[in-house]
Amino acid sequence: MRSPTKSPGEKSSYKGSVAPTWTTFAANLTRLLSEKLLAWGVEERGIRPVAVEDRTETYFIKIFFVWLSANMNILSFASGTLGPVTFGLGLRDSCLVILFFNLFCAVPPAYLTTWGPKLGFRQLCASRYTFGYYGAMVPGLLSLASGAGFTILNNIVGGQALASIANMSWTVGIVIISVISLFVSFCGLRVLNWFENCVWVPCLIVFVVATGVGGKHFVDTPTAPATAAQIFSFGATIAGNMITWGGISSDYTVYFHPRVSSWRLFVYSYLGLNISTITLQCLGAAVAISAPSVPAWEAGYTDGNVGGLLNAMLSPVGGFRKVLMVLLSLSVTAANAPNIYSMCMVFQTLIPSLVAVPRYVLSVFAVAVIIVLSIVGQHKFYATLSDFLGIIGYWAGAWVSAICVEHLYFRKGNFALYDTRSWNVSSRLPLGAAALGASALSFTLVIPSMNQVWYTGPIAHKTGDIGFEVAMAVTALLYIPLRHLEKVLERRLKEPLDLRRVESNQIILG
Repeated sequence: MRSPTKSPGEKSSYKGSVAPTWTTFAANLTRLLSEKLLAWGVEERGIRPVAVEDRTETYFIKIFFVWLSANMNILSFASGTLGPVTFGLGLRDSCLVILFFNLFCAVPPAYLTTWGPKLGFRQLCASRYTFGYYGAMVPGLLSLASGAGFTILNNIVGGQALASIANMSWTVGIVIISVISLFVSFCGLRVLNWFENCVWVPCLIVFVVATGVGGKHFVDTPTAPATAAQIFSFGATIAGNMITWGGISSDYTVYFHPRVSSWRLFVYSYLGLNISTITLQCLGAAVAISAPSVPAWEAGYTDGNVGGLLNAMLSPVGGFRKVLMVLLSLSVTAANAPNIYSMCMVFQTLIPSLVAVPRYVLSVFAVAVIIVLSIVGQHKFYATLSDFLGIIGYWAGAWVSAICVEHLYFRKGNFALYDTRSWNVSSRLPLGAAALGASALSFTLVIPSMNQVWYTGPIAHKTGDIGFEVAMAVTALLYIPLRHLEKVLERRLKEPLDLRRVESNQIILG
C-alpha cells in the first residue's frame, strides 16, 4: 500500500508532533531524577512552612554545632585581624571590642532560632508578618547580597589557604571550595547538620596546633590609647559579621519539636555563635600584631594573604603542615553550606513562583554565580572584607529591630497571633509600609553615623561608626507609631470590602 504523500502543511504538523514527545521525555526524566534524589534523602522543601506534625526533631543541641562550625573558620580569624591591621588597635583593645560586640550582637540571631519550632517558617518567610508579602522582598534582597558576600569572602580566603600548600592558583582553590560547599547544601538539612556536627573537630585541632607552635612569637606592640572612633568602627565590622546570621536563624530549627524550650535553644545558639567567633577573632588579632616581628609570617602575609600567614605559622610541623592546611581551607565550607542553603529560601521569597522549583536546583544556580564573583574579587580580599562587614550591619540592625518590635510589642510575644495559613496571601499580611518606612527613615541618622573608606559622616567623625546601633534604636522608635497608623489604614481598606460583602448577602437573602 502506497504511503500518503505529505504536503507542506503536513510538514509543520509533523514537527509539532515531535515537541510533545521530547517535552514528555524531559518531564519524565525530571520526575524520575527528583524521585531518586528524594529516595537518597535529598531535601526538596524550600520556603513552604513545615507542618506541626512534621516538626519531630528532638536532637536540639545540633543547632549549637551548626553555629559553632559555621564560625570556626579562616574568615573568623581574618575578621579579627582587622582590629590591628585596619583600625590600628592594640591586642587588648581589639580583644575587648571583639568580646563585647559579639556578646551583644549574638542576641538577635540566637533569639530568632527559637521561632523555627513555633512557626515552622524559614526566617525571611516569618518577616512577611512585619514587612508584608512584597515588602519582605527588600530585606530578602539585602539578605541575598549578605549571604553571597560572606560566601565569596569564604571562597577567597579558603582558596588562598589551599593554594598556599599546593601548586595551584587561587582560582582553582576557589572552585574546589565551592563544589564541596555545593554538595553539602544540595543535600539539605540532614547532611548539613551531620557535616556541621563533625567539621568543627579538625578545625579546632588545626588552630590549636597553630597556636601551640606559633604562640611563642606572640607580642603586644605598644599602641596609642584607643579612641572612640577606632573602637566603634571596628565594632561595626564585628556586628556585621555576627548580627546578619539573624536573617537565616530559624531556617535550621523548622523541623524541631514545637515543645522545645525557647531558652534551651537560645542558650545553645548563643554559645555556638560566640565560642568559636570570639576565640578565633582574638587569635587573628594576636597573630596580625605579631606578624611584623616574625619574617616568615610577614612574608606569608603579603597582600593580606591570610592563608599564607597561617601556612607560615604551621611551618614548624613539617610535612604534616599540608594536611593541616587542607583541613583549614575546607573549614570555610562549614560557613558556605548554610549560606548557600538559605540563599535558596531567599530566591523563593524574592520570586514567589520559584516555590515550585526544588530547593536543590536553586543551590546549583547560586554556586555558579558565586564562583564567578569570587574569582573576580579574589585579589581585593582585605578591602572587600572591611567595607562589606561594615556596611551590612546597617540593614540587618534595622530589620532585626522591626521584626522584634512587631513580635514582642504588637503580638505580645505570642506565636498564636500569627495566622500561619496566610504566609503566602498578601491581602492577609501586613502592608509592610510601617516596617519599610521606619527602616528607611532610620537612615537619615544612620548615614551621618557611618564611617567608611569612601564616606565619613559628621557624627562618625566624633564617635566612630555607630550606624548599626542607630539603625536598631531609631527603627524601633519609629516603628511603633507607624505600625499603629498602618493598622488603622488596614482596617479602613478592609471596611469597604466587608460592607460590600454584607450588602451582597442582604440582596441574596432578600
